[in-house]
Amino acid sequence: METVVQILLGIVGLVILTYGADFLVRGGVRIAEALKIPTVIIGLTLVAFATSAPELVVSIDSAIKNIGDISIGNVLGSNICNIALILGLSALIKPLTVNSRLLRFDTPVLFLATALLSAFCLITRGVNRLEALILLIVFAVFMSKNIRDAIQGKCPPPEIEEIPADKVTKPMSLWLACGLVVLGLAGLVGGARLFINGSVYVARLCHVSDAVIGLTIVAIGTSLPELATSIVAAFKGENDIALGNVVGSNLFNILAILGIAPMIRPIQSAGIQMVDVATMCGVTILMTIFMTTGKVIRRWEGAVLFLSYVAYISWLVYSSRG
Repeated sequence: METVVQILLGIVGLVILTYGADFLVRGGVRIAEALKIPTVIIGLTLVAFATSAPELVVSIDSAIKNIGDISIGNVLGSNICNIALILGLSALIKPLTVNSRLLRFDTPVLFLATALLSAFCLITRGVNRLEALILLIVFAVFMSKNIRDAIQGKCPPPEIEEIPADKVTKPMSLWLACGLVVLGLAGLVGGARLFINGSVYVARLCHVSDAVIGLTIVAIGTSLPELATSIVAAFKGENDIALGNVVGSNLFNILAILGIAPMIRPIQSAGIQMVDVATMCGVTILMTIFMTTGKVIRRWEGAVLFLSYVAYISWLVYSSRG
């Protein structure tokens, strides 16, 4: 009976996630318009941080409970999921035009963050307090640059599709937009939490290891906000939100989450394998190549990303059974 309840709660969580993502995108875009902030900044900060909240909650909770495989596996798996599954599906829905700022600054920082995490995982088999401090310093520099550029108006404005005069509607008030963002954030965190609890409960019954749980079920569960937000943004034509959300979330996952959680308790990840780190690096390189060629992620490139995720998950399932 308890298993049925957990599955039902997981389904409810998915429904809440869908509405939360829609509220967050609508409110975030309206705030960007009202404050004259480029939507790429909203995607990289407000939306990215909001949708990464479940990863933060899970990783800190895992660090406190000394379950390092779930904590680091959650970040590695989420970053792989964000690029390969979420960006892949978003590009399949509609080709994504790349904002030049992402290539000029944010993507190189993501490369640096990915390289640092990979080195930490391979050399020290986890993240200690000194390494966490390094990640936090990079995060502080990244955020300072974004905020300064937004204030000084250095970010290129997003391309806005012209709307016929007869279809123009009165914009929502700023207060309503802020309310939608808060409501959307609550829906994203609450919905993801319901899904994760149900999924982990069922996985434990099936005797799945902590590393695999972190890399798959928890990673996908905590990435559901990004998935819902980016797909909704892709349908709405908000490319800056869809792409900025993925890049910003991956940066937040590595620099902030693995900068904060190990400060509470150093994280060890004996169950994380070389193939997991290599896959995270590989999909990050693939994404950058696709973003650079023509400054658009085409449908076939989205298909390549999606199939790479299917191959990775298939390998994880096969190896865990072996």
